[in-house]
Amino acid sequence: MKDFSNLISAIEITNKTNAKIEALVNYFKTAPNKDKLWLIALFTGKRPSRPVKSNLMKSWVMEITKLPEWLFLESYSSVGDLGETIALLLPNPENTIEKPLHVWIEELINLKPKTDEEKKAYVLEAWNGLQAQERLIFNKLIGGNFRIGVSKKTLVNALAKLSGIDANQLMHSIIGNWTPNSISFEDLLNGTHINYDNSKPYPFCLAYALEKELPDLGAENDWQVEYKWDGIRGQIIKRKEEVFIWSRGEELVTQQFPELVAAIAQLKGDFVIDGEILAIKDSAVLLFNDLQKRLNRKNVTKKLLEEVPVGFYVYDILELNTIDLREFSMEERRRKLEELFQQETDELLQLSEVINFKNWNELDALRNEARSFNSEGLMLKKKTSLYHVGRKKGEWWKWKVDPLTIDVVMIYAQKGSGRRSSKYTDYTFAVKNEDKLVTVAKAYSGLTDKEITEVSKWVNKNAIEKFGPVRTVKPELVFEIAFEGIAYSKRHKSGVALRFPRIKRWRQDKTVKDIDTIESVKALIDAN
Repeated sequence: MKDFSNLISAIEITNKTNAKIEALVNYFKTAPNKDKLWLIALFTGKRPSRPVKSNLMKSWVMEITKLPEWLFLESYSSVGDLGETIALLLPNPENTIEKPLHVWIEELINLKPKTDEEKKAYVLEAWNGLQAQERLIFNKLIGGNFRIGVSKKTLVNALAKLSGIDANQLMHSIIGNWTPNSISFEDLLNGTHINYDNSKPYPFCLAYALEKELPDLGAENDWQVEYKWDGIRGQIIKRKEEVFIWSRGEELVTQQFPELVAAIAQLKGDFVIDGEILAIKDSAVLLFNDLQKRLNRKNVTKKLLEEVPVGFYVYDILELNTIDLREFSMEERRRKLEELFQQETDELLQLSEVINFKNWNELDALRNEARSFNSEGLMLKKKTSLYHVGRKKGEWWKWKVDPLTIDVVMIYAQKGSGRRSSKYTDYTFAVKNEDKLVTVAKAYSGLTDKEITEVSKWVNKNAIEKFGPVRTVKPELVFEIAFEGIAYSKRHKSGVALRFPRIKRWRQDKTVKDIDTIESVKALIDAN
């Protein structure tokens, strides 16, 4: 546990990815193999279910410290994390307990069916034998919360540096079907439980936001223009009668989209295609909010398949019958893609439309109309471009529609994390609903450091109530927020959900009387 605790400390004190990778590599070099497996499991969502309720832990620590509940809650509000609050409040340990990580986790798994008294005896004994940082880790093991700034990609890059194994193969391996008790660390790295040769994806080719005037791009005939869609970018791979779907986030999502697997399986030949997974119903592309209902589902029910059907808009082809096409031009790849789709295909699979236009002036109007059918704008791809790894300036451009904006008032504020933990950086905004206010969005980006400092000083002076780390404030500060899309939502009190809200500017020239109403916000849905 001490080595794992030191690793967490090393990761939390830096925001540099390379430093985190180095800390992970050093841990993997010395930790027991079972501890390595459990670290990977914890950081990739394969956590055991919670064995002890948080209310029990809260009552036990108040009993030990003899703190009244109001003082405990005030401490919790200041710290913002239950596990850390408990670790800080407990008295110094009287004993020393040294066990490897995997033993602690196995004991916690076995603790779940025990009585509350048995759980209390075990937890109190552990608290009395661990230092403050180790107690924090122990509490996090109980709660299952390991959001410490290590993404799957960072973890995989550390394993790749350690082993020399391809990062994509490692990603496929660690998100595959395994448990720490069903596989060895070496077999996990080598992917003995997967068939990687058939499923291996390619790095995605990406675009820059358009930063030139259209005439500066040159001749119109040199460019292929398509609509930009707001879904999940993905690669679908069909090799040796097996089908795999990878997201741009390097996650294998095959099981989430069984209808796409079935549609691809009907096509003849082997290939790798690049495109967008979209929610589509009655031939119309739905909003991303609809697609979200299909994401991260372990079991896709028949009802969900009917409520949110998906399709795949195909942009590109990267491999055909074992031949790597990435060094072919965009124009040549498109021709081969169209040849592949000359065979009879399922209606779930659609070639991305190539927009015919005569001059650059036509495109601005097409871009402005895109939101009306849930497109984000246009993609401009040079016909001579290769399928590069990542971005190459000048080859692919994304030209999105202008964001929507509304004026809102801040009603809640919460402190940030890391270097911003002393300032209020996370805000909740509201609009008018008759004579009341109703929340419409949360945002934490868009202000300068100077503005954040000013807002934080204002919050300290104008806070009305405390709810844990959240402060209710006087509804006086008005902001203009921007967002990419808007939809009706039953999950939100306001009845609407905003896509990618962020602060555009602080409207110090306006008062709460000038903010939008919920009616004007909903009107944006019908207008777009």
